Amino acid sequence: MTEEKTEKILYICTCGENRSEIAHIPFVLANAALAMDIEAKIVLQGDGANLAKKGYAETMPQGGGFPPIKELLDSFLELGGKIWVCGPCIKERNIAESDLIEKSEVTAAGSVNLAALESDAVLVF
Repeated sequence: MTEEKTEKILYICTCGENRSEIAHIPFVLANAALAMDIEAKIVLQGDGANLAKKGYAETMPQGGGFPPIKELLDSFLELGGKIWVCGPCIKERNIAESDLIEKSEVTAAGSVNLAALESDAVLVF
């Protein structure tokens, strides 16, 4: 028997409230991927790392006619999506690991590179 390969997409989000519309897009796409039984992971880097800070998503401006980022983020996690947060990026923004939302995981370059190599597609926003 041949084992069926799970398709994987890695989304890298580098935007926060300063580019709200762009920050929403990886969450919209990742939720759609999960609904299609595609494994989805979002890596938050640069200003995007702020999205993993507790309370930040609730204050984020809505962008592009998309649902609120908090709603997209909650749906993503409920559907089994994984959120990785850049360790150096949170350090630069004085965000402690204890300040991060549940189910987010701090990561570094090596893990992101491996995830990219294992993915069928990598999209950067």
